Amino acid sequence: METVPATPAAPSKLRIFARRLLSFVILWTILLTALFSKNRMLSDSVFVIIIACLAVTGLAEFYGLVEKRDLVCFKGWGLFGGLLLIVGTFLNVTGVVGRSGSPARVNDFETSFLILFVLGLCLRQFFSRSNTAGILAISTTLFGLMYVPWLLNFIQKINFFPGVDGHYYLLYFIVITKFSDTGAYLVGSLIGRHKMIPRVSPGKTWEGFGGALAVSVLASLLFVYYLGERMHGMNLKHAVILGLLLGLAAVVGDLIESIFKREAGVKDSGKFFPGIGGILDLLDSLLFNAPIMYLYLRHVLTR
Repeated sequence: METVPATPAAPSKLRIFARRLLSFVILWTILLTALFSKNRMLSDSVFVIIIACLAVTGLAEFYGLVEKRDLVCFKGWGLFGGLLLIVGTFLNVTGVVGRSGSPARVNDFETSFLILFVLGLCLRQFFSRSNTAGILAISTTLFGLMYVPWLLNFIQKINFFPGVDGHYYLLYFIVITKFSDTGAYLVGSLIGRHKMIPRVSPGKTWEGFGGALAVSVLASLLFVYYLGERMHGMNLKHAVILGLLLGLAAVVGDLIESIFKREAGVKDSGKFFPGIGGILDLLDSLLFNAPIMYLYLRHVLTR
């Protein structure tokens, strides 16, 4: 009689969370160490390489979710477009292309790129001999580009924001976002009883949501108290406002990715990190926080 090999036990939520947090810390430690390097060429090169890798890998995972849902997309076209968008924005924000990396110039570039990208998708559909779902393919491809590379581009626009030391704003928004995730997990695990949206994410609770907001505000106040003098326009009032905004958006970003994964019938967006998940699982809460931080920096802190 053959012995059936035992199925390995699934890792606990705490272990999964710890692994994701460790992966996140290692990744962003490398990035931030390079950013604060006195060697400008090294700093910029490492930064754009990491952002480009995150964008392309995360976008590939998104298109993978689309395919698991038996939907069509122009995957190759989308990945190539995402890489061009990241590199093009980098060249604009650093002033390599054009006379300056002003916010208006960078936004004009991105708008022009998206218009050309949509036109390219339409041309791609013209020459498709088999795909009869052109509207669907164009929509999924474009949404993927905007969900991952376009949102990640706000990280570049924060880091290279003219007239301020963007490194500290970038560090700030990353730290607050991840403290929000940590607060949501710890409070939700300890006292979470009331489910938020169980059909989307059964593990999310209102207590965890409150913990996310409380911890993100506390972390924001502490960060600004010790490093606020390096952040133009920042004070404790803005620290509270941004702590609430970033804490809220982090939860929303996590829930949005949960919708995509649930519809695709998968637990993780990918297998980039064995036993942990994919790039999107590490980026989900950052994607919508980046534009919030950028817009607050541009229209409130430096107006």
